[in-house]
Amino acid sequence: MTIETTIVIPTLGRASLWTLLDALASQTVPLHRPVIVVDDRPDGDDLVVGDGTIDVEVVRTGGGGPARARNIGWRHTRTPWVSFLDDDVVPDVCWYRDLIADLRLLEDYPEQEIVGSQGRLTVPLPGGRRPTDWERGTAGLETSAWITADMSYRRDRIAAVGGFDERFRRAFREDADLALRLGADHGRIVTGSRHVTHPVRPSDDWASVRAQAGNADDILMRVAHGPGWHERARAPEGRRKAHLAVTAAGALGVAGLLSRRRGLATTGAMGWLAGTAELAWHRILPGPRTADEIRCMLLTSAAIPAAATWHLLRGVRLHHGAKAWRGIPELVLLDRDGTLVEDVPYNGDPDLVRPLSGAREALDRLRAEGVRLMIVTNQSGIGRGLISEQQADAVDDRVVELLGPFEAVLRCPHSPEDHCECRKPGPELVKRALADTGVHPDRALMIGDIGSDIAAARGAGVSACMVPTKRTRQEEIDAAPRTADDLSEAVEQVMGGAW
Repeated sequence: MTIETTIVIPTLGRASLWTLLDALASQTVPLHRPVIVVDDRPDGDDLVVGDGTIDVEVVRTGGGGPARARNIGWRHTRTPWVSFLDDDVVPDVCWYRDLIADLRLLEDYPEQEIVGSQGRLTVPLPGGRRPTDWERGTAGLETSAWITADMSYRRDRIAAVGGFDERFRRAFREDADLALRLGADHGRIVTGSRHVTHPVRPSDDWASVRAQAGNADDILMRVAHGPGWHERARAPEGRRKAHLAVTAAGALGVAGLLSRRRGLATTGAMGWLAGTAELAWHRILPGPRTADEIRCMLLTSAAIPAAATWHLLRGVRLHHGAKAWRGIPELVLLDRDGTLVEDVPYNGDPDLVRPLSGAREALDRLRAEGVRLMIVTNQSGIGRGLISEQQADAVDDRVVELLGPFEAVLRCPHSPEDHCECRKPGPELVKRALADTGVHPDRALMIGDIGSDIAAARGAGVSACMVPTKRTRQEEIDAAPRTADDLSEAVEQVMGGAW
């Protein structure tokens, strides 16, 4: 049995990426598919990766964080499985062989039971001394659940839940959130036999303070998964309550100082000093206790409680009342005439094709996200004998030339009098698009300019958006589930999750 998976690697262009690619090029079993490297740098020159030993496809995101980068990566795949690697891991030489063996074992399970496979990870620590606070934090990855440092998922299951929640803008909690939505806490993700090494990256003194931004992500986890999410995600609750108490004591001391109330200022200052000293000692005790480490722990322990509290409050403000993540559609179906190009009745002349304003830019925005695009169009001029199939093909070719590639152009050539099943408002063309792509109706959207487009989508169980034109009847507009002034606005709605 052949197992098909595509490796997706989000990256910021760190030097470790090339070490990872060299490791993949040296596998005992050659890779079956090109590796997709998702360049998440907001700007910069194109990445030049690989020496031809393995096939590598680079996809640019323009920035947005690892959740968005992974979403763009998996949407560019077409294999049943997607295998995520972080760009700072080093796979064993037999990693790919073991990955295929892990996934082959899972094919014996019903899809609804096992949706993912996690690899084994080791963080090598320096010998001859105790690890630093930063090194101990990195070593915690060895026992973390469902991290995407080495994680494989069934592609259709990722699609069904909208992929990673892109409101997690950092490399933190986005992997646990997806795993919980996929039922990991009910045994639907298992640990395989493959292995990667995760070296400790260099850091500066203030890395632990910046890491407190994760408190805002914890608020989103609570909103999405309820107050018991820590237990479900196998994540330690941390020192949030202690940080709040230390910050409150510090604020009390400042208030007392400003109001010239010596007792209040003293009480607050003593509480802050005691809490800071306890935190610093908690971090210094297990470490190497060198002068540099002690200095760093003292400085950062004074800043961490306030930083944690600030990000906690920021998370409450940002994520209060947040809705469940839906993401963007995997497939967008588009009517042709009046939606993408000017409506020329029974057009058989490619020279008369005129794209609507902003259409190319809107479509390219979807393509950049990895969204699949298809045209679904009625061309009754063929059935009426007004144009030939060859003329219709020439017009479609011109549309593609001007507006960019589409996965397919699905066309009904019949006249209304033929009473066929494929002519919109019938749903057959939309259903064919879903069957050809394997996309579930819940993850598809139809954009058209008249009521028959909307009816075809409804008949296939697909969401729809109307972009009315002068020929659209008012009753059709009133009956549409949502409308947009033009294709650009419709795509803007899609990108915002309103579809």
